[in-house]
Amino acid sequence: MEVENQKSRRYQRLRNWFNSKQKEADRPSSFSLNEIQDGAEDANDDYEGNLSPRSLELDPCISTNKLRIFVGTWNVAGRSPVGSLAVDLDEWLNLKNAADIYVLGFQEIVPLKTLTVIGAEDPAVPTSWNQLIGKTLNAKFGCSWMTPMQNSSSQLSCDDNSYQYVENPNTKGGNSNNDKYTLVASKKMVGVFISVWLREEVLRKYSVSNVRVCSVACGVMGYLGNKGSVAVSMSIEGTSFCFVAAHLASGEKKGDEGRRNHQVAEIFRRTSFSRTTKDHHYPLTILGHDRIFWFGDLNYRLYLEDNFARHLITKQDWKALQEFDQLQKELEEGGVFEGWKEGDIEFAPTYKYSSSTSNRYCGSLPSRYGEKQRTPAWCDRILWYGKGVEQLHYFRSESKFSDHRPVSAFFSTQIEIKSSSRGLVGLHNIPQTMLNLKSGMNRGDEDGKSSLLSLSAKTVQDANTNFRLKG
Repeated sequence: MEVENQKSRRYQRLRNWFNSKQKEADRPSSFSLNEIQDGAEDANDDYEGNLSPRSLELDPCISTNKLRIFVGTWNVAGRSPVGSLAVDLDEWLNLKNAADIYVLGFQEIVPLKTLTVIGAEDPAVPTSWNQLIGKTLNAKFGCSWMTPMQNSSSQLSCDDNSYQYVENPNTKGGNSNNDKYTLVASKKMVGVFISVWLREEVLRKYSVSNVRVCSVACGVMGYLGNKGSVAVSMSIEGTSFCFVAAHLASGEKKGDEGRRNHQVAEIFRRTSFSRTTKDHHYPLTILGHDRIFWFGDLNYRLYLEDNFARHLITKQDWKALQEFDQLQKELEEGGVFEGWKEGDIEFAPTYKYSSSTSNRYCGSLPSRYGEKQRTPAWCDRILWYGKGVEQLHYFRSESKFSDHRPVSAFFSTQIEIKSSSRGLVGLHNIPQTMLNLKSGMNRGDEDGKSSLLSLSAKTVQDANTNFRLKG
C-alpha cells in the first residue's frame, strides 16, 4: 500500500511540475527554457535514482526536416527556348522523382556577341525561359499555369532582369494560381541565368525569407558580363542557402586553368548580398551560408592529349579519365575550392559535341568537317559546401539542343526548424530528480514508470506539433 502511495505522489509531483511550467510560459514574461538546467531541483524534489534523461532528450527549440533539391546546369550555346525544347527540358528535370526545390543554371542564353555583352539587357529572354520552365514543372502535374510574374504573393524587383520572392503575410506564402511550383528567384547577366523554383507545399509549410540576388561580371577586362556568376541567397526557416551559377573562362591551353581559378576567387570576393533587414544574422557573402551549391560551365579541362582522352572515353574508363581532370586537381590539392565536394563522375564528358544533332565529339573528323580540334572535357559541373548535404544522384542528360550536355545532381539536405520556447517543455529540461523514478519501485511498478514517461514524452510532442500547426 505504501509503495502505491509513493508512486501516486511521484506521478502527481511530475504532473504539477508540468502544469506550473505551462502557467509560467503563458505569462507575459520572458521565461526561458535555458533557465532550467539538467539535474536542477525544486525544493521538494527529493527522489533519487539513476535513470538518465539523455535517452529521452528532445530539443524544443530546434528540430530538423529534410528537403530534396535538384540542381542543374546547361550551356545552351546562345539558342532561344523554342517550343520543341519542352521535351528535352522534361527529360532533364527528371520529374518522375520530383524535388522540393529546383535550381537551374544556364550559360549562353544569348549569343556572346559584342552587342549582347555591352548592350542593354533584354528582359524578354529570362521571361521566356521562366515561362518554359514553369510550364514544364507544373504541366507535369496537371496544373493550370500562368506567367510566374503574376504571382500575387511575390513582387518583381526594380531590376527587370531579376525576380525575388517576398512572402506576403496575407497569403502565408504560395500562389493563387494552383501551381505545383512557384518561382522564387531568378537573375540574368548577359548569358548567365539562374532560376529557382519551390514546391507549393514548401512555401505553405516553412518560412522562406530574405531572398536576394547578386551578379559578378569578370569577363573581358575583368568586368564584362560574358563570364561571371549570378547567385541567389535565401533562408528556409533557420537554414541559409546560396546557389551560384557560373560561366568561367574557356580555353584548353596550358595556363588557362589559372584564369578560371582567378575568376572563382573574384566571384568569392565580389559577391555581396544586400542587407534588406536589420537582422544581422542573414549572410552577406557566399561562404557565410549554411548550404552552398556552385554549378555551371566551369570550363575546367583535361591535362591529357586528345587521342588518349578519346581512347579512355571509348573504354568508358571514367575513373582513369578523372585523374587528369583540372577541377579534380583543385579539389584534391586545396586550390580555390578547398573543402568543397563533388560526387563521383560516372558519365561521359559533356563538351564539346560537333552539332546540335550529333552524338559525336567535335574534332574527331577535322579533315572531313573542317572542325576545330577540341579535347572532350567535363566542363559542366556541380559542387557543394556545408554540412547536412547528401548527394543522391549525379548524372548528365542526352539532349542535343547544344554542344553541351546538361548535367544534374539530386540532393537531400537538412533544414533547421526553430520554434518559440513559449508553452513548450522539453524532457531534457525536466529536473533529473523528477525523472529518477526507479528508486523504490518493484518489478510490478515498471509498467507504471514506463507509462508515466511515455505520457511525458507525448505531452511534449503534442505541444510541439500544435505550435507548428498554429505557426
